[in-house]
Amino acid sequence: MAAPAPRGAKTDRRASWFKGVLDLLVLASLTEGESYGYEIAKLLGAAGFGQIKGGTLYPVLNRLEEAGLVAAEFRATEKGPGRRYYSLTDAGRATLGEQGGLWLAFDASVREVLAKAGVR
Repeated sequence: MAAPAPRGAKTDRRASWFKGVLDLLVLASLTEGESYGYEIAKLLGAAGFGQIKGGTLYPVLNRLEEAGLVAAEFRATEKGPGRRYYSLTDAGRATLGEQGGLWLAFDASVREVLAKAGVR
């Protein structure tokens, strides 16, 4: 077990924040149509979230599929390994709308508190 960080030590919590919103980001990434894991990771990386490893992304995709929020279909390719394509279901689209709205309200509240504290 790691020793606790000393008081005043800088702790980067972005990884924790990212994990908390990754389900929502994956659903949002599928609004334009179906995609496969590597393309979703590239899209999110290009949006500024850095490199997303398969060990982080694929469990999310599997969880979303089990919840009925995304549908998955395996397709063979002429060259290389086949790919599993994911698409947003109606339930996934509804969840994205609901949870996306909640996230935006949360974000606004955080920004308001930070602004009052002089954080810009």
